[in-house]
Amino acid sequence: MTKNTDSKNLGFLSFGHWTPSPQSQVRNASDALLQSIELAVAAEALGLDGAYFRVHHFARQLGSPFPLLAACGARTTKIEIGTAVIDMRYENPLYMAEDAGAADLISRGRLQLGISRGSPEQVIDGFRHFGYVPPDGMTDADMARGHTQVFLDVLRGEGFAKPNPNPMFPNSPGLLRVEPHSEGLRERIWWGAGTNATAQWAAKLGMNLQSSTLKIDESGQPFHVQQAEQIRLYKAAWKEAGHARTPRVSVSRSIFALVSEQDRRYFGGESGDRDQVGFLGGTERAIFGRSFAAEPDVLIEQLKRDEAIAEADTLLLTVPNQLGVEYNAHVIEMILKHVAPGLGWR
Repeated sequence: MTKNTDSKNLGFLSFGHWTPSPQSQVRNASDALLQSIELAVAAEALGLDGAYFRVHHFARQLGSPFPLLAACGARTTKIEIGTAVIDMRYENPLYMAEDAGAADLISRGRLQLGISRGSPEQVIDGFRHFGYVPPDGMTDADMARGHTQVFLDVLRGEGFAKPNPNPMFPNSPGLLRVEPHSEGLRERIWWGAGTNATAQWAAKLGMNLQSSTLKIDESGQPFHVQQAEQIRLYKAAWKEAGHARTPRVSVSRSIFALVSEQDRRYFGGESGDRDQVGFLGGTERAIFGRSFAAEPDVLIEQLKRDEAIAEADTLLLTVPNQLGVEYNAHVIEMILKHVAPGLGWR
């Protein structure tokens, strides 16, 4: 059963791929970073609500989010700037709190930080190379959730460190906190959940929900149906936890409005018109959502039937960043102009 899909926050989600291939307009890491900033600027000018970036280590993608987030914040004034998602297995939560606080202050409170336990990697146990090893009896997922809880506690801005009686600079009275602290950032942390249970866990801790681009198959139902059920369980857990504010929920989709010959050449032959199934770690059956590529009127009818989009308040449009800033701005503009109004999103 679906509900009204009105009032969506719309953002883009870029994986920041780069490759030296002649077919790519993003040939190296510098291209990926600088074009990401330019796309955030262009998206803001078009009226998009958010610029989000995926983080992958040991890959030709965006791996170091905070310099990028800070740069986007310095070049824009309104658009939300976020991640979807940072792998918490790799993170020192206190150092991360410093970086996040600085990036949020530079953007004047526009950071929307998506984090998670991580996804399949390019290397074996890459987090070990960063110096993080799960203690005995703890999995890497446990370690990620432990890092997350410390990070959330630090973001509250409460002092916890005993001051040096002979400091280099005068201290404020009492225990000291990590600086810089950005008020309100704690409420703008999102958890990327791939299961129903982790979505409910995120709700209890007061994190917003980024329902993943893939989900562990827990019922055999279509992806959007399982995702919608996950969101409903999350909202019920949030209500049960008694949090005062209303949570936010995002889903991600690949959506292309075919309005030009160039669009049809790039995406007219898209075969991703149905869910895909794969296995994580060789054992867990996962379901991946379909892509949408059609004329705007067809897209509108297709998207009306997506139960998870109806349940979410935020939709992130995955963009083909290697096609360059100009074309990606066109992709965004066509959704805003030809699709969003027909669905009541604008």
